Amino acid sequence: MPLELVNIFKYWYAHQVNSVRWAGVMSEPYRLECGVRQGGLTSPTLFNLYMDALIVALSGLHVGCYVDGVCVNNLSYADDMVLLSASVCGIRRLLKVCEEYACSHGLLYNVVKSQYMVFQAGSKCPQHVPPIRLNDVPLERVDQFKYLGHWVTADLRDHVDIERERRALSKRANMIARRFARCSSEVKITLFKAFCTSLYTCSLWVSYTQAVYSALRIQYNNAFRAVMGLPRFCSASGMFAEARTDCFHSTMRKRCASLVRRVRGSSNTVLAMIAGRLDCPYIGHCCSRHVAGCVR
Repeated sequence: MPLELVNIFKYWYAHQVNSVRWAGVMSEPYRLECGVRQGGLTSPTLFNLYMDALIVALSGLHVGCYVDGVCVNNLSYADDMVLLSASVCGIRRLLKVCEEYACSHGLLYNVVKSQYMVFQAGSKCPQHVPPIRLNDVPLERVDQFKYLGHWVTADLRDHVDIERERRALSKRANMIARRFARCSSEVKITLFKAFCTSLYTCSLWVSYTQAVYSALRIQYNNAFRAVMGLPRFCSASGMFAEARTDCFHSTMRKRCASLVRRVRGSSNTVLAMIAGRLDCPYIGHCCSRHVAGCVR
């Protein structure tokens, strides 16, 4: 990085100030002593540079879960980090590295938001686990946790996350139906495609029952009927064909195909390992279940 650019960032962050607006009144400005600028274009890159040493230290410890010879002990996205280990001792060693890094860099972990989960191996799951501490505070054990908007459960089932998306889809569709009831069909179709077809993290769903999956499909169809003002029992295939809009199965196939393409094209070590496994359950699921448009 050129010295001039470094000096610009040094001056920029040394002189940044904040103000708080409350009830229409602006507070006195005060200096911002730590952190990157909220919404700044350079903030993600600067934060990655700041946290890179911690990720390198964790990865270099070679303690954690191994898949095809690849050590996967930390998954990081912005300020959210997941530590993975096959044993309590391994998790403790990883947490110790995090504590030392935080202490040397003036950081403080939020113990209240930090929890741990023990994944089931088939039907087996230990009930009694030795205490796991962060900054000498015992962490809470949970059976499910929302990470980056996706619900992860100890039994590795996707029922909770599918239900989360079903409820969110219902809310979005009802909002569009109320606020845009007098708009033209073209506008309603555009809004439906923009707000109701994303099905956030749907391409990660692997383990679920036919009943849960069908409930989401029915909600998707009813959402389109509500937005378009159609009768509740009109033909689902007919209404989507007439509107030239993807049905539920088409949307799922496209989402899964898109993720598989990005996984196979990624240079990331973990993703490359997943894409390279011919017996990978996830790749097989996407290629057989969703691409075929059916659920076993």
